[in-house]
Amino acid sequence: MLFSHDTEVTLRAACALVNSDRADGEQMGDQPALDAYLNSWGWTGRRDHDEAELESVHKLRRRLGRIWAAADDEVRAVGQINALLADTKAAPWLTRHPEMPEWHLHLASIHDPLAQRMGAEMAMSLADLVRSGELRRLKICAAPDCDAVLVDLSRNRSRMFCDAGNCGNRQHVAAYRERRSKETGEAVDR
Repeated sequence: MLFSHDTEVTLRAACALVNSDRADGEQMGDQPALDAYLNSWGWTGRRDHDEAELESVHKLRRRLGRIWAAADDEVRAVGQINALLADTKAAPWLTRHPEMPEWHLHLASIHDPLAQRMGAEMAMSLADLVRSGELRRLKICAAPDCDAVLVDLSRNRSRMFCDAGNCGNRQHVAAYRERRSKETGEAVDR
């Protein structure tokens, strides 16, 4: 594990949120889809179950996407992360739950709006990347036909493809076919 468990989980949740409208169209277009996402990532606390809440999560998703896009420019990314921390009024406190008995940070009250809590925790996880000198772990999928994001938690930072669109397998198959066609002189069937 490169980072604390809660940091890694929150980074993965942020990645999944950003990708929820990138790979296969809108996947979080209604409250049941938002609930499924929240439940799959273990988000606790207040849920309003209204259109305003859904739109605020969509706004957070766009904002996080801009942070991923700026990851190659540390100063710009840090400015965006700091703005998100400030806008969410992040106030760290230690807690633990029966389902997660290890101590971890929460950065907003369980009574704060959902997008505020999510934004605060995601911003703090991104801040952990910056503090560790690991911002380059935020990547855009290297497949030419994909704009999904990924967080590369591999030891050697070698991950290039997202999990959203089976991009790694598609690229490896295409490369294999290209090599094979050069070896045999056959046309490549794509």
